[in-house]
Amino acid sequence: MYRIMIIEDEFALADAIKRQIEGWGNEACLVKDFQNVMQKFTEFDPHLILIDIMLPFYNGYYWCTEIRKVSSVPVIFISSASDNMNIVMAINMGGDDFIAKPFDLNVLNAKIQAILRRTYDLAGKVPILEQNGAILNLNDMTLSYEEEKLELTKNEFLILQTLMENKGKVVSRNTLMTRLWEDDCYVEENTLTVNITRLRKKLEQAGLTDFIKTKTGKGYIIG
Repeated sequence: MYRIMIIEDEFALADAIKRQIEGWGNEACLVKDFQNVMQKFTEFDPHLILIDIMLPFYNGYYWCTEIRKVSSVPVIFISSASDNMNIVMAINMGGDDFIAKPFDLNVLNAKIQAILRRTYDLAGKVPILEQNGAILNLNDMTLSYEEEKLELTKNEFLILQTLMENKGKVVSRNTLMTRLWEDDCYVEENTLTVNITRLRKKLEQAGLTDFIKTKTGKGYIIG
């Protein structure tokens, strides 16, 4: 089952799309607070986004640009502003497809299913973890933030991966030590402290100050 987020202020149309998507066994959510789209995006963690161009407060181009800063999730623009300039802009802003209104819901669903298959069934979900704009690439062990791309050591990568996989939760020092040195019978706790200190300095240099917070007597948490 895939999660599809609908960013459309014509609520009758949005409801119809939602019913169509759910009828095919997927999950859909409607954005109703058009000032806080990114908050809903983070909470719902969609596999695909449908977005109109003309929206209250900020247009679809703006939100697509914001989403592209943290995710490569497929984005389909749905709009009656279907002249060539808008189609080109939608693709240049990071859109994967453009469907002109009015459209047949079955055609829309066929496009959705095709992109989902191409993105996830064949290629697998993009192997990244994201937190507060920082993107950890699980393939090449790098962390990207704004214009910076950090090369991480194996230990730095494993620390960040463990913390980001448990975002919102405190990760104990013992958990981190087990993850880093699974094959060693005993590792001094100071070794973990040294690795955390080095990682924090690297993150600060990239602008990620206080990204890893210490919970005294408990462990660490991503802030």
